[in-house]
Amino acid sequence: MTTPLFLEIDNTPRDYAWGLVDGVAHVRGTAPTGRKEAELWLGAHPSAPSAVVGEAPWPTLDAWERETGAALPFLLKVLCAAEPLSLQAHPSTAQAKEGFERENALGVPVDAPHRNYRDPHAKPEMIVALHDGFEALCGFRPAADVRDDLQTLAGLIHDSAASAALSTWQQHLGGVDGIRSAFLWLLSGDESLPALVAAVTAVAAQDARFALLARIAEAHPADPGILGALMLQHLTLRAGEALWLPAGNIHAYLRGSGIELMGPSDNVMRGGLTGKHIDTVELDRVLDAREGGDPRLVPQVVSDGIRVLRPTERDTADDPGFELYTVEADGEIALDGPAIALATDGEFELASGDESISVPRGRAVLISRPAAVRINGGGRLFIAAG
Repeated sequence: MTTPLFLEIDNTPRDYAWGLVDGVAHVRGTAPTGRKEAELWLGAHPSAPSAVVGEAPWPTLDAWERETGAALPFLLKVLCAAEPLSLQAHPSTAQAKEGFERENALGVPVDAPHRNYRDPHAKPEMIVALHDGFEALCGFRPAADVRDDLQTLAGLIHDSAASAALSTWQQHLGGVDGIRSAFLWLLSGDESLPALVAAVTAVAAQDARFALLARIAEAHPADPGILGALMLQHLTLRAGEALWLPAGNIHAYLRGSGIELMGPSDNVMRGGLTGKHIDTVELDRVLDAREGGDPRLVPQVVSDGIRVLRPTERDTADDPGFELYTVEADGEIALDGPAIALATDGEFELASGDESISVPRGRAVLISRPAAVRINGGGRLFIAAG
């Protein structure tokens, strides 16, 4: 039996605590549910594989992968955040392989809460803002800018224990590899940190210069990641702008809706704003502590109405093997492997040879094999391709 080129797929939104009420429904233009909707997964990830809609030889995309030998090197998501997610970084391909084998050798169960590497794969990510105002923390600020803010806080904090802890933070920042040292100290569990977190939170509630920290503290009270956020770049994206988050990049999405494309991995090293396991030793191994730089990913023009976001690591050892097209008008795309299309506005028709499918707003489609795909319509269509 020949596999149809186009297969409609769907999934159930994930209801994580940080999700936005009716978030995915709003993006897809479907009926509101009144529930938190944090993510919609479109792919073959075994934790929540997409279902194939209608008659097909396979009920889900993980079954499609197993039975056909095809593979999706990505997971496409709709992400809708009402509150800050955890601070986190992800390993490179080499780090993931080594860490996975090491924890296997130690006999750590794959589903253990303290396990760092649940598979031998990297987890690079990109995200495209669907609306103006998508906010994220991404990468470290220049140490000089952080130093200035700590000096400002020193003049506003009058609790002696908190002042002493702030001085320790400043010392780490001023030392060798200061950004790395200072950030990891915040996660060290030092007995002086609770007083410092409380003092900074109190200042932030009153001083507009630190309003972001106050907002983060509302969602994650007493978490040392509040202090870590002060060390990171705060970006607010316009609709269509994108961030690229390669291996080692420390980041956290704060609020807003976006289309996320990532490696289909569960390897996360957390760095605060979470009640989950934090392994500072492993975080130190993967962390990229370089200062500054603009993490925005600039799209390349394919044709009028078609742009593509290609990771900067293409054709290297850390090539993620995926790219993301944004389509707003008629055109054609040559796909080298399976792909997933999702319309968030308007309506499109995809066609190749004598096969075609309508993709109105909210519908997602698997393109099951390499093909030259003709696209007709208007609105906004995302195509994740390997």
